[in-house]
Amino acid sequence: MKISTKTRYGVRFMIDLAQRYGEGSVALKDVAERQAISKKYLEQVVAPLASSGLLRVTRGAQGGYELARSPQAITLADVVAATEDGLELIDCANGLFPCDYTERCVSQRIWGGMEEAIRAYLSGITLADLAGDLQEKQSPCAG
Repeated sequence: MKISTKTRYGVRFMIDLAQRYGEGSVALKDVAERQAISKKYLEQVVAPLASSGLLRVTRGAQGGYELARSPQAITLADVVAATEDGLELIDCANGLFPCDYTERCVSQRIWGGMEEAIRAYLSGITLADLAGDLQEKQSPCAG
């Protein structure tokens, strides 16, 4: 299992906004410069975050992006689910893929348990936690 670049950059983008929460909209070019991410690539990263309701987008000259909820109310599970199209590891565990072996499948229990552990871990970390950690360490990288 590998976390995509889109997710890693999405987390960095969201932490950047969390550090500026309450200051109004933040221009994409400013985040791109601070995070050393191409503005063009960042445009692709923010699309699923906005469509999942994690970002508020303001158009126009004074426009930009801001968190739709407080940093304490957005978890890494929210961000990863938006950028990875969900947190499901296998299709058959969530019922999206019909399988004749569902009732007696040992591997489904294994992957389902792993999925639950990942979901619980990511749900326990908020953007506020990460923004605070970065302020203490003064490190711009979160992956």
